[in-house]
Amino acid sequence: MELQEKTVGEWLEYWAEVTPDREYLVYPDRNLRFTWKQFNRRVDDMAKGLISIGVKRGSHVGIWATNVPDWLTFLYAGAKIGAVIVTVNTNYKQNELEFLIKDADIQTLCIAEGVFNGSYIDIVYEMLPELKDSQRGYLKSERFPNLKNVIFIGQEKYRGMYSAAEILLLGSNIEDETLESEKKQVKCHDVVTIQYTSGTTGFPKGVMLTHYQITNNGYFTGAGMGYTADDKLCCCVPLFHCFGAVLSSMSVLTHGCTQVMVERFDPLTVLASVHKERCTVLNGVPAMFIDEMNHPMFEMFDLASLRTGIMAGSPCPAELMRAVATKMHISGITSVYGLTESSPGMTHSVLEDSFEDRCTTVGREYPFTEIAIMDPETGEECPVGVQGEVCCRGYLVMKGYYKNPDATAGVIDRDGWLHSGDLGVKDGRGYYCITGRIKDMITKGEENIFPREIEEFLSRLEGVKDVQVVAVPSEKYGEEVCAFVILKDGAILTEDVIKDYCRGKIARHKIPEYIFFVDEFPMTESGKIQKFRLKELIVRFLEEKSRIR
Repeated sequence: MELQEKTVGEWLEYWAEVTPDREYLVYPDRNLRFTWKQFNRRVDDMAKGLISIGVKRGSHVGIWATNVPDWLTFLYAGAKIGAVIVTVNTNYKQNELEFLIKDADIQTLCIAEGVFNGSYIDIVYEMLPELKDSQRGYLKSERFPNLKNVIFIGQEKYRGMYSAAEILLLGSNIEDETLESEKKQVKCHDVVTIQYTSGTTGFPKGVMLTHYQITNNGYFTGAGMGYTADDKLCCCVPLFHCFGAVLSSMSVLTHGCTQVMVERFDPLTVLASVHKERCTVLNGVPAMFIDEMNHPMFEMFDLASLRTGIMAGSPCPAELMRAVATKMHISGITSVYGLTESSPGMTHSVLEDSFEDRCTTVGREYPFTEIAIMDPETGEECPVGVQGEVCCRGYLVMKGYYKNPDATAGVIDRDGWLHSGDLGVKDGRGYYCITGRIKDMITKGEENIFPREIEEFLSRLEGVKDVQVVAVPSEKYGEEVCAFVILKDGAILTEDVIKDYCRGKIARHKIPEYIFFVDEFPMTESGKIQKFRLKELIVRFLEEKSRIR
């Protein structure tokens, strides 16, 4: 394998020429289907439409939408003309959106209707009261001087906003030669996307990634899973996150596969999509696989077409990996470890690895990638088997945080190593295990406890569906262990039963002092569990308990 130097747009045009009539993009719930040729034509029309409203090389185009049809159209259209696509977390509220629009210098914002309990349209009008009185394309906002256009991704018309259909129509007035001229200026090492970190602590930071980085990361991901053009990947993870945009979409793009889309995660829709389209690949975070396997209609669907997939986004319990392999027929289940800042994959357990290694490790480093386990105190590389911070170096390391050189210097050292903040161990065969976050580490007295170890242990207890372990303040020990447990349907477990299960099997200081049974965990839209919110819950509980006494 070699590093490829095609841009995102060049990859799309390659398959539109080589396999023009093969299906590329499918929305099975509405039977919407595009071949590579049809989709490439739509992208070109959208690109010309963007040019007509002033989007050009270097313009920042935000996309705030679930996995709607035309999300990828806007991504590829912007990429073809050298624009930078800024992906916006679908869970954002007004304050977060305002921060991102200012921080990212967004010139054009593309939005859908909205999700959860908020309308994106209402939020945008609240943020931009002048929009309703503005002629489309002539927005003048004192608070957001860079923002000139708002596009609604759909057919409906809203005051001051373009619709996607109107952008396509405007594109018909732009000559093909104009588009070709813009495309020729785009280079593979140009920044193509800015993806904001989830911001679970502090302000989000914009990670700048290039065509070269995300297409190669996608290419090596697909290669490790044995992709051919006959594969069909069911994409139910959000496109605003690297899991959807790179590990899913770029792996499909670079191997000429078919991408079967789920607009917003719903376990029933996923199962039905796999069944109907005979998907061969299914990606998701652990919670998604849990919800799919525990859906009451699970047995009604034929999933035998599945052969491989990625479980990633948060720690993947070995028992869950094994269950997915047997119950969902994904015998080739793999895991990817990485960060948005690393495009995102650093390590990957590929099909050639043994089943046990794929269940219990995050594999070995990606091609053309260096991984080092470094002592957080000394900066020296740790010996085999010794825990340290996971660091990487190579083509995949981000260009930096947008307009934030100090934060960039805080994670990329002088030697080019990207410091993940995660703890891991490398074994003698070159496989890596992630053991926790440096900041997540629980210090009880003089003992260092890593939540991942306890989570893995408790997940093996019959009746436990999922578990998360966090630190709790303790006057006596500094910190104590607290476990939040989700039970399987019909399971009956008590705090005493769980503690009895631990006794004699794990060290006494690792046994949770507090155990809480919950129905769900607080999550980011990209599927990451917000442990800091769990900590807030237990701290409030202890404070209230103290007041009652």
